[in-house]
Amino acid sequence: MATRRGDTLIFQTPPVIAAHAAVGGKKEGEGPLAAGFDALSADNRFGQSSWEAAETQLQLRAARLCLKKAQTTEKEVSLALAGDLQAQCTASNYAMRTLGIPYAGLFGACSTMAEALGLGAALCSAGLADGLLAMASSHFCTAERQFRTPLSYGAVRTPTAQWTATAAGACLLRPAGQGVGIRAVTFGRVQDYQIKDINNMGAAMAPAAAATLLHYLRDTHAEPPDFDAIYTGDLGHVGSQLLRDLLTAEGLLLKNHVDCGCILYDAAEQTVKSGGSGPGCCASVLCGHILPRLEKGTQKRVLFIATGALMSQTTFLQKESIPAIAHLVELRSPQQKEENE
Repeated sequence: MATRRGDTLIFQTPPVIAAHAAVGGKKEGEGPLAAGFDALSADNRFGQSSWEAAETQLQLRAARLCLKKAQTTEKEVSLALAGDLQAQCTASNYAMRTLGIPYAGLFGACSTMAEALGLGAALCSAGLADGLLAMASSHFCTAERQFRTPLSYGAVRTPTAQWTATAAGACLLRPAGQGVGIRAVTFGRVQDYQIKDINNMGAAMAPAAAATLLHYLRDTHAEPPDFDAIYTGDLGHVGSQLLRDLLTAEGLLLKNHVDCGCILYDAAEQTVKSGGSGPGCCASVLCGHILPRLEKGTQKRVLFIATGALMSQTTFLQKESIPAIAHLVELRSPQQKEENE
């Protein structure tokens, strides 16, 4: 079971991530983390007739690879928690139509992977789920068409803009056993600093990341140096600097911060402006880079903070500001878990 301290759930017996898989597209295969992906495709349509159907294939491949690595099947999964950026989470809905797993759809924008892990860990810890699939995806072409402009328009991207990852990540959670442990979860509160520029998501989301991290540190009495790394989801280069500035104002120097959006691509060579973004960005970096490092013991204790901008194409056109949220998951390597036991 879990105990609650402020906004944070602390698991006395940490649920574990028993298996994980990351799938990416062409640009992800050209980036510095390509070797960590379980599958990459040079065809961003994934053999489908539309970008939306392609994203469904992304999720299906990630889910099936994850289950294969766990040596289990869809029938042995108690529940799937999944989400994406498409209207009404259709990529996840259609993937689950094929998989036939009990399913609860989530929308936390780019924070969805941490939201799924947090809710999944709570359900596993309470004995309400055995094998639980947590996953998220995004696709550059579906996101551009939905939130910005049609690809054929050829709009010039601003320096603060980010590149939505064509990627998906999937994790299989269990109440106990071998795997990276989920020690604690902090669910975030919506923050709104009145940012209205849809091409500057990093500025909109940085306050949410700062607020959730501060809540976690106060709840647990931990300090940033206690962790090998503090990963954020997709603040990009602009948002990451803003996060550090916000925390400096609170008296915290964040020297071990790494943003998934800054490491998924080579910003200098891949023309992604401020870095990567999308639910699939941090989900794939988690599954293809962070979790393997924890499993090997290269890192023993990290924080994973996924951030999400909670606007819609309608609220943007209505000139509303962009509220944001961040959810935090504390992850520990199997070695660290054994030492604590």
